Amino acid sequence: MKKNKNNKKATSLDVIKAMRRGNREAYNDILGPGFHSFNKVHKSKKIYTRKTKHKTEE
Repeated sequence: MKKNKNNKKATSLDVIKAMRRGNREAYNDILGPGFHSFNKVHKSKKIYTRKTKHKTEE
């Protein structure tokens, strides 16, 4: 007795979902896990920070 096989064709929504998933996985491989902002606000030099890595030598 033969089993019935489900022959499903990929719809356009399935293709889009697969591409989005692939993009997410690629970004995680490159940047690491977690949220990463792509549009960061430019900080002015006049903003005071105590950290030595932000201080400029004058």
